[in-house]
Amino acid sequence: MSDEFLCARCAKHQSTCCQATDIYVTLGDVRRISAASSTRDFTEFRPPADPAYDQTEEDPYWQKHVFRSDGKRRVVRHQPNGDCWFLGSQGCTLEKEVRPLICRLYPFDYTADGLKDQPAGGCPVELLQRGENLLQVLAMDREQAEMYRTQLYAELTESENSDAVSESAAA
Repeated sequence: MSDEFLCARCAKHQSTCCQATDIYVTLGDVRRISAASSTRDFTEFRPPADPAYDQTEEDPYWQKHVFRSDGKRRVVRHQPNGDCWFLGSQGCTLEKEVRPLICRLYPFDYTADGLKDQPAGGCPVELLQRGENLLQVLAMDREQAEMYRTQLYAELTESENSDAVSESAAA
């Protein structure tokens, strides 16, 4: 039985949530990250890699407030190898309370209406040891996740129609 943290086990079996994944960031995320780090040019506007992503009808609020009229959204830049801009050799280089709200919420799945009962796809629950619970292993709880979800959706409306503000904040 391995004492290795689940994220380390995941990295040995597949690309992680920090690799080759688009991480949407709100203007609040941009402000928090900019204030806590020396980097400013960490966002870009890009369409989703999966065309089906912007066609889901599951969360119309998300669709309305995240995507610009050209189908692009503000995301964290990737390193040349596809990893998140902030992924270092020991994991995320940002403190937990500075990370994008999307990252703090993962692996919870959610909509504007609330948290879903099942985790989002991608987190390798099959790698859990007998007796391990995903949320316990990741030191997460629904109450904290609900606070992050509420904050995320509040910040989505701030982000609406503010592309120029975001681009100048990232510059």
